[in-house]
Amino acid sequence: MSENSENLKNIGLKATYPRLKILDLFQTSDLRHLTAEDVYRLLIAEGMDIGLATVYRVLTQFEQAGLLERHYFESGKAVFELKKGGHHDHLVCVQCGKVEEFFDAEIERRQNRIAEERGFVVREHALYLYADCLRKDCSNRKLED
Repeated sequence: MSENSENLKNIGLKATYPRLKILDLFQTSDLRHLTAEDVYRLLIAEGMDIGLATVYRVLTQFEQAGLLERHYFESGKAVFELKKGGHHDHLVCVQCGKVEEFFDAEIERRQNRIAEERGFVVREHALYLYADCLRKDCSNRKLED
C-alpha cells in the first residue's frame, strides 16, 4: 500500500487508512464497477470499521482527483470504476445489471465522422448499450416465474 500512499500524496490527498483501503479494493477486486454500497459491504466484510458516509466522501474525492470514473447505468445508482486510461464503452444487461466493457475502433471512427460532418469535434463521450443477455447458461440471469 506504500505505492498507493505516494499516489494519493501526489494528487494532493492525505493517505488515510480508509482512502488506502478503498483504492486497494478497486485495484484488486474482480468487479470493475462498484457502487458505494458495494464498497461499504466489502470493507465491512473485511472487518473494517467504516461508515457509508465516509465511503461516499472518499469515492467523490477520488472521482474529483481523476482516480475513479462515475457512471449511471440502468439502476440510476452511481457506479464507480478505476480510471486506467484508454477509452471503452459499456454493454449493460437490463435483466441482471451485468456490465461488460468493450472497445470498437469502427464505432469510434463513425462517431467522430458523424460529429465532423455536422461541424463538431468530439471531446469526450460515453456509450452505454442496454441489452438482454441471449446466453441460455448466463449465470447472471434472473430466474423466470
